[in-house]
Amino acid sequence: MVDTRNDDAGRGGAERAARRDEAVRAAVERGLLGPATPIVGLLDVTGIRESAAELRAAFEAVVAPGTPVLHAFAVKATPLVPVLRLLREEGIGAEVASPGELALARAAGLPPERTVLDSPAKTPAELREALALGIAVNADNPQELGRLDALMASAPSRSPLGLRVNPQVGGGSIEALSTATATSKFGVALRDEGAREWVVRAYAARPWLTRLHAHTGSQGVPLSLMARGVAEVHALAEEINRRIGRPQIDTIDIGGGLPVNFASDGTSPTYTQYARLLREAVPGLFAGRYGLVTEFGRSLLAKHGTVVARVEYTKSAGGRPVAVTHAGVQVATRTVYAPAAWPLRIAAYDAKGRPKAGPEAVQDIAGPACFAGDLLAEARALPLLEPGDYAAALDTGAYYFAHHYAYNSLARPGIHGFAPDGTGGVAFATVREPQTLQEIVAESGGARANALTTLREPGRP
Repeated sequence: MVDTRNDDAGRGGAERAARRDEAVRAAVERGLLGPATPIVGLLDVTGIRESAAELRAAFEAVVAPGTPVLHAFAVKATPLVPVLRLLREEGIGAEVASPGELALARAAGLPPERTVLDSPAKTPAELREALALGIAVNADNPQELGRLDALMASAPSRSPLGLRVNPQVGGGSIEALSTATATSKFGVALRDEGAREWVVRAYAARPWLTRLHAHTGSQGVPLSLMARGVAEVHALAEEINRRIGRPQIDTIDIGGGLPVNFASDGTSPTYTQYARLLREAVPGLFAGRYGLVTEFGRSLLAKHGTVVARVEYTKSAGGRPVAVTHAGVQVATRTVYAPAAWPLRIAAYDAKGRPKAGPEAVQDIAGPACFAGDLLAEARALPLLEPGDYAAALDTGAYYFAHHYAYNSLARPGIHGFAPDGTGGVAFATVREPQTLQEIVAESGGARANALTTLREPGRP
């Protein structure tokens, strides 16, 4: 059995919390947070570097010496060019799933050989561009594989090409994020009638098809189920190579999906735990016969981001205190609409950005949007918040402040990275400027105000 205890993760969580507290205080002192800028995203650069190093070390400890390994960050988790550049510096590539994500990766300087294209709806133009650049592509279905046939016949590419399969091993606690269910939209469903035999024939007919891909896990999926999915894919690769009589599949892409602990500052599970579990469950994967690709996203960034919002007003409703803040559905869409699946921890800070002390009171933390359900947290015990204090939504470095939901035309907040300045203080770097009102108007057709009034029915004045 894998030992799931990790004292280092607990200590790391305490150090991360201390860095966060210092950053919030410094952000208030320097005016990055305040009445004129009531919401901001903060990224812990030290924490991001540490997570990247932990990921690399965890798999280096289990793979055979000389095994090619690419850790490709799932860009959808935090689609910010400076983040991708930082990860590139830390030896992490990019997994992209749209033309926009590919453009972000290229802007960050990610080379084609460290980029993987996955998407269930790639257009011919997207495929053509990827093959021209030499980017790895995982085809999602037989029709897409047919498009690759035509493109490879017309202009052979150096791109590593693979096929995504769905091992159909089951789902986790969040149905919408379970990618290996019987009816998942992703990949070739291996247990459907005739599917496995079709996959074997597809490889036998295409010597250039050298990778096999599956993504079993995501938030809510237990590690044991993730490992089972990887084992199924490894067994399929072994079967294909054996039946066609050559080691054609040379790389297995196991996806990402390591869940994140949103209940405390500790990191659980860890990359080390997962890598060791995989080595026990699928030893052949690490014997040196296959290169390895991973596609982790949330687990790399979630713990290193914080959304901090000023408390504008406080009130009481039904006897319960309510703190009305500037962070709600526009930055925490999943939490607001599915709070049971995506609860967030909230930290209370006073008007100077210091951790707030005092007796706890059960209170709601509300957002600025005009509907009743816009709550970051409900019935949460915290020191009683007052106007001018700050509420911080923790563990929001992935799928939160970089995924803006423009309800009520609320502006995208600015994002700043922080790190120790070497003299006991905090240094900040702007990752993204806050959205301006002029930009909101421009995005909403401001330059075409008369576009609809010029359309008139024939004969109508």
